[in-house]
Amino acid sequence: MTRTATPRHYLMCRPTYFEVSYEINPWMDTAIETDAAVAVRQWEALRDAYLAWGHTVEYIDPIPGLPDMVYAANGATIVDGLVYSAKFRHPERQPEGPAYQKWFADAGFVTHTAEQVNEGEGDMLVVGDVILAGTGFRTDRAAHRELADLSGREVVTLELVNPHFYHLDTALTVLDADPAHPLIAYHPEAFSPASQAVLAERYPDAIHVAASEAAHLGLNAVSDGLHVVVAPRATGFAEQLRERGFEPHPVDTTELLKGGGGAKCCTLEIRR
Repeated sequence: MTRTATPRHYLMCRPTYFEVSYEINPWMDTAIETDAAVAVRQWEALRDAYLAWGHTVEYIDPIPGLPDMVYAANGATIVDGLVYSAKFRHPERQPEGPAYQKWFADAGFVTHTAEQVNEGEGDMLVVGDVILAGTGFRTDRAAHRELADLSGREVVTLELVNPHFYHLDTALTVLDADPAHPLIAYHPEAFSPASQAVLAERYPDAIHVAASEAAHLGLNAVSDGLHVVVAPRATGFAEQLRERGFEPHPVDTTELLKGGGGAKCCTLEIRR
């Protein structure tokens, strides 16, 4: 089929203060040196790709002492203009939720302060009229019910079982969110057998991504319906995308990967 890009609206946070000063996921190692200047250059390349494709990018100011603010996707979930705030599990990241919620409130959005632990769009992905919601490591199942009640949308719970894929957006990518022909890509072994069955039933045409591709957070990708930002090492996934009519665009985020995030982690979609 012919793929078409649609204009997107993103919120991003420059990694001015990026470092790995604590360890809360398997990717983080405080003994490995990080370079904030390199992280900024990689982040700018990602942002420049979005701008070149005609997307709108807004910015939240980074806060000293919150190095993971660069992973903007974790800051909230926005559906139909309603902002569902993040409520982080780990104390190191908990100040990020209010910071992102304030940005949206100041911008005139209706915001809802989450009662349940959730890590925003890291675990909540919109596919057509449905929200796929991850659990197992960072987001509680109760947050799925809370979001369903707020949004009026069906929220489908998916259980993650591999700590390297601690957020849904590390194991599953939304390639086409059009309700008429939704398409996802995912790494089956990141999910429990029951969740694999749910995905297979709902998305029989999905792209299955091998462990060798997912291991470098190859699925932490961003699609506008045509262009797909992918990790440069995920060459097999890029070929799968070409076969389905997409245009893969490699962007190096290896410095940011030291904190456990890639392109999608850095990109929060604003859906009005």
